[in-house]
Amino acid sequence: MSKSFSSEASQTDWERIDTMQDEDIDLSEIPEVTEEQMKRAVLRVGGKPVERGQRRVDLLLDAFIVEYFEAKAGEQGYQALINQILTEYILSSSLSHQSTPNS
Repeated sequence: MSKSFSSEASQTDWERIDTMQDEDIDLSEIPEVTEEQMKRAVLRVGGKPVERGQRRVDLLLDAFIVEYFEAKAGEQGYQALINQILTEYILSSSLSHQSTPNS
């Protein structure tokens, strides 16, 4: 049995795709991702699998940053708030900075 690999150039209009806004994308035929699917998902950063969970790190931050997050965090704790903010930043920026196959 021979394997056939596609060597044809993409016919996708990448320039049009790059200029589209989120509201221009029709998601009506895409099913929602379930919680069960998310639990089985493999998380990757830079194409490499990443373990779930948390890891303890030592991190030097400017004093005003720590004071700011301590003041904002309340019962949650400033380290948890910093983690939440970094997570939100990564998720939002990774969607807007993805490169296309032609870039």
